[in-house]
Amino acid sequence: MNRYKSGKIASILGILGNLFLLIIKGIVGMLTKSQAMIADSINSASDIISSILTFIGNKVASKPRDEDHHLGHGKAEYIYSMLISVLIILVAITVFKDSIVSLFDPSNYNFSIWYIIVCIVTILVKLGLFLYTNKVAKVHNNLLILANSKDHRNDMVVTFFTLLSGICMCYSISFVDSVVGIGISIFILITGIKIFIASYDVLMDKAMNENTKKEVMDIIKKYKEVKKIQHFNATPVGYLYQVSFTIFVDGNLSTFESHDIANKLEEEISALDDIYVTIIHVNPI
Repeated sequence: MNRYKSGKIASILGILGNLFLLIIKGIVGMLTKSQAMIADSINSASDIISSILTFIGNKVASKPRDEDHHLGHGKAEYIYSMLISVLIILVAITVFKDSIVSLFDPSNYNFSIWYIIVCIVTILVKLGLFLYTNKVAKVHNNLLILANSKDHRNDMVVTFFTLLSGICMCYSISFVDSVVGIGISIFILITGIKIFIASYDVLMDKAMNENTKKEVMDIIKKYKEVKKIQHFNATPVGYLYQVSFTIFVDGNLSTFESHDIANKLEEEISALDDIYVTIIHVNPI
């Protein structure tokens, strides 16, 4: 299955799964008056929007290059990942604020067995979504799906503490509900900031990682005809890189011979998993 079809399926499953969880958590949260469960349901609402953004971003990023976008639309992944991170941060701030208010003005908690059932169902649904999206993200090196995957993982942790909160409330330990809400908000906030930074780095053309650069350099070193390298540059193109640099070869080589070296280098480097295209300029030395 190709990168974008896998991303499409992952986002659709996320929308359907989170819609189901939003409904059941919202109903139980209202019935039990649990701040932790209400915070959890708000998190599910943000997850729906997150999955929709994943769907749209994946679709835009899958478009091939055209006359207006010579390097394709790959960076859409990171633009939409950044939008998801901003949404996550806003949800975290909202949950934190509501939990602080609840801590000093606690509501009457009404225990229901459905509270426990909903928590268990949520953990199972999120575990399935996490395992699938995490696999897709790793196979295709997709930050957009990875952001969605981390969101599912976070939801498992959030719901576990929501479950813990409900158990504590059964024993009249009321403050735990608000404390869990605060903890959830901080956890969500940290995740949002991490995704924001990862997206920002790519959009600001952060240099490629050292492992990939070493792979490129190792290929160049195999060509003894290359005497010197200058102006090495790697620009992100979606999840890949456009690499460009200048090589210096013996000035006595014919134009055909020197450019044949460059062509072979371009082909070999472009075959690497993280490389979109390679552009080499040749100078005599």
